[in-house]
Formats: sequence, C-alpha cells, structure tokens
Amino acid sequence: MNIATPPPKTAKDYASDQEVRWCPGCGDYAILKAVQKTLAELQVETEKTVFISGIGCAARFPYYLSTYGFHTIHGRAPAFATGVKLTNPELDVWVVSGDGDALSIGGNHLLHVLRRNVDLQFLLFNNEIYGLTKGQASPTSRVGTRSPSTPGGSLDTPVSAGAFALGAGARFFARSVDTQQKDLPVVLKRAREHRGASLVEIFQNCIVYNDDVFASFTDRSVAADAQIHLEHGKPMLFGKERDKGLRLKPGRLALEAVTLGEDGITEADILVHDETDRAMATLLVAMQPPSLPVAMGVVFCDPAPSSYEAGVLAEVEAAHSAHPGTLAELLKKGNTWTVP
Repeated sequence: MNIATPPPKTAKDYASDQEVRWCPGCGDYAILKAVQKTLAELQVETEKTVFISGIGCAARFPYYLSTYGFHTIHGRAPAFATGVKLTNPELDVWVVSGDGDALSIGGNHLLHVLRRNVDLQFLLFNNEIYGLTKGQASPTSRVGTRSPSTPGGSLDTPVSAGAFALGAGARFFARSVDTQQKDLPVVLKRAREHRGASLVEIFQNCIVYNDDVFASFTDRSVAADAQIHLEHGKPMLFGKERDKGLRLKPGRLALEAVTLGEDGITEADILVHDETDRAMATLLVAMQPPSLPVAMGVVFCDPAPSSYEAGVLAEVEAAHSAHPGTLAELLKKGNTWTVP
C-alpha cells in the first residue's frame, strides 16, 4: 500500500488566520516573516512548538503563528516558559519579548532563565523605547532620550542586552537586525540548534516613537562599515571592501579598528573570531560606532554539558527510584502521629 507523504511546509503554513496588527512599517513584521521562514526551513512540528510572550508590541507574536502560544503577563514570560519546559521538555519553546518587558520588570526573570540554562530561544526585540504604552524611555534608551517619561532627556545609563546576558552566565548570545532577512534566519537557526538558553537581540525599528534610532549602523549607506558580521574561526574583517578589521590595542585589553595596508597592517594582525571566548565576547558586545562597528551574528556560543530541565528531570527520576510508592504511602511512611 502506498502511503502519501505530505508536502514540505512553507512559511505560509506557519502563519495563523489572525490579522497581523502592528503599526504600518513596524519592524515586527520583518521579524515575523523571518521566524516563519526559519520554522519552514527547519520543518518544525507545530504541535510540538510553543511561543510565549509577556506584554508589549512584541507580545502579539503568538497570535500570528500556527503553533501553540501563551500570552502571559508583564516581564514574566521567562518564568512561564521555564514551567512549560519543565512540564514537557519535548516542547520547542520560544520566548518573545521587548527591551522594556525583558530588561525592566522582567530583568530578574530573564537573569534566572539564562543562568539556569533552560533549553529555549529568547528573542529580545530592542527598539530602545516603550512602544505599546506610547513612547516612554525604556531600559535600553540612550542618555538624553526625550520622551513622555523623560521630557528633559533620560539620565539613565542604558542596559546592554549583551553585557547583561554574559554577566548572567548565558551560554549563547547573538544579534541581528529586523530587516536583515538573509542573516536573521541564520541566527535564529543557530539559536535553536543550541541546547540551552539562547538569547537573540534583534534591533527593531519603532517607526512611530523612535524611528531610525539605529540608522547610524543599519542604514544601507553605512552598514558595511558600521557593522561586523562574525563567523566562528574566521578573521574579524568588515567594510565595503573587507579591508578593515579588529585587533587588540598594543599593550591593552581593548579592541581597535585598523585598515589593511596602513602602517604595515596585514590580515595576520586581525583577530580570529572564537565564539567560545567569553572574555572576547564581552569586548565585542561593548563596541559602538563610530570608532568601532556593532557586532552581529553569533557573538558567543559555549554549550554546557546539560540543560536545566535535564538536570531537574534526572533528580526527579532519582527520587522516584529511591522512594518508590504512591504519595499516600510516602506520607504514611516512617514516624507518624494522629492529631485527635
């Protein structure tokens, strides 16, 4: 008997029947497209996939995918995701959050999901502003940002998602841009391949409240010189002509950009990207234009021997083996007493 093989799923098969509602021109549309494309390329099983979100513009994401979804509460998506993964480790868990949701009220929960190394993908949409609540300064907003909550200009030093992740003990951190439809799916696939917590920061444009905030390194006219796309085991070169690179400043633990051919600089002087080097990753996430390019791609990836939920399940199995029987039997085992 011939058994018909279903055709491969396309990106459209991962789209739900819900009308997508974001502001026209919002970067979230591009991210949704990239995620649906990634799921199709991986032929992800929808019945084994769940997207979990908190509050904010990004939190609408689960509605627009034909997978399981859970729209939770402000900042607590990592806690819900941890519970889902512990309850059913076979599920492919994705968390979608904005910079305000993840790094302000949710900063504590994000820290714990990273340090515990729960096996999930965390997509952090960073537009350096609170979009849903009408443009207040967020934890990633730059000093001087004028907004309804900071009319005189923000005085707060912004949070670096990369520095936060590395400081929390994350084993995977990557970056991309909403409109980089060639590079973003590659990063998303790498995040899913990683066994453990994967944090992907996606620079996302808020066309209404913070338009072009990343133009200094995302605009096509400057992107080649203002971004460096990292590849493990390859020299850290960038520029339109691939004639610029990174090296350590002589006698200092600091990076500098140099040009091949100037002052005798050759490719042998350029650093080679080692994505398992946490110290180098710390330097890379701190780079800012115009003196240094913004690091893109997989900045750090150093998998742990096991994920959090695997360790928890092993402890549960060990407890079951050491103490067989029903809960009622265990409660009545050993010294007991009766309260009259």
